[in-house]
Amino acid sequence: MTARATDRARYDRATAHLDAPVAVVDLEAFDANADDLVRRAAGKPVRVASKSVRCRSLLERVLARTGFAGIMSFTLAESLWLARAGFDDVLLAYPSADRPAYAELAADPKLAAAVTVMVDDHAQLDLIDAARAGGTQEIRVCLELDTSLRMLGGRVRIGALRSPLRSPAQLADLARSVVRRPGFRLVGLMAYEGHIAGVGDSVAGRPLRSRAIRLMQATARKELAARRAEVVRAVRAVAPDLEFVNGGGTGSVQHTAAEDAVTEIAAGSGLYVPRLFDNYTSFTARPAALFAQPVVRRPGVGVVTVLGGGYPASGAAGVDRLPVPYLPEGLRYDPQEGPGEVQTPLLGAPADDLLIGDKVWFRHAKAGELCERFDALHLIEGDRVTATVPTYRGEGRTFL
Repeated sequence: MTARATDRARYDRATAHLDAPVAVVDLEAFDANADDLVRRAAGKPVRVASKSVRCRSLLERVLARTGFAGIMSFTLAESLWLARAGFDDVLLAYPSADRPAYAELAADPKLAAAVTVMVDDHAQLDLIDAARAGGTQEIRVCLELDTSLRMLGGRVRIGALRSPLRSPAQLADLARSVVRRPGFRLVGLMAYEGHIAGVGDSVAGRPLRSRAIRLMQATARKELAARRAEVVRAVRAVAPDLEFVNGGGTGSVQHTAAEDAVTEIAAGSGLYVPRLFDNYTSFTARPAALFAQPVVRRPGVGVVTVLGGGYPASGAAGVDRLPVPYLPEGLRYDPQEGPGEVQTPLLGAPADDLLIGDKVWFRHAKAGELCERFDALHLIEGDRVTATVPTYRGEGRTFL
């Protein structure tokens, strides 16, 4: 049996008592992936991106491991919820306009001590002040640096449209505003290089594209490392007690960790390893999170139909945003239908060995978004489910 066939047999045995649809996390793979992130971080702490996990129990599990420290959250409401649950170091990765949540933050000493908010504009400071509603707690602030690669005099831009702050002077200017403004404390700097960390550089069947991506990323890493070091020096000149400089992502852990200016690494997708993280030369990891759909029809030779399964990921629409049939090996989508809202036909010789009620296992394109579809994750060790834990959705929390 291949390794994948062995995994399929384990997952089928472990979930034989459960009807699909069902979502699982293979704890052996999850823990091995966590160890690999720590190894690549080379001594720098890894801050866990909660959007890529979306399960409190698994956040607790990974943060209990040596080498991990703190959470990177995705909404202010989520940040407050996690802080109330006992997580004492939560960095909000995106600016917020949630006025009631800012009022809660400014009124509660425990929340204000645990949560750091993201700012990249003077107007965001104004919004926070206007939302305080009498709250007097000091707000912890992190500034975000634009990491995009710009070439040909700025006419070519590669990277996510995030912060407008790019130069050391721009970051230092906003840093001075935070330091001088009562009720705020500048504690951190963040720079997420998504065009390096989140773009695979070994695209199957596309050698020229892969080579171009590697060239782009090598150029981007060199440019960003120099600029990030200058920005950190400029910001530390304003705020010498800066607590952290956060950078990286699953696909760039070892490269970002090599920069002296960076004090911690952000990563999350590398724990579950969705399909978008298959195409990297810098690391390999094991798929840990999967979902299964039940076979409900056998329309003909070489075809089965499973219930539902149309769970596309966010981002620019494309084939790479679709979940992929994973187990048994050799199944593919019907190009006329693809993964559907209520049914998904699957083609291939393995279909003839599947019976009504059998499970077909899929991998989601992205990591935590899988948890928006399921109330619970069944945790597998060996060939047994050893625990069942709620996702954010299972706890009644849908933050976006």
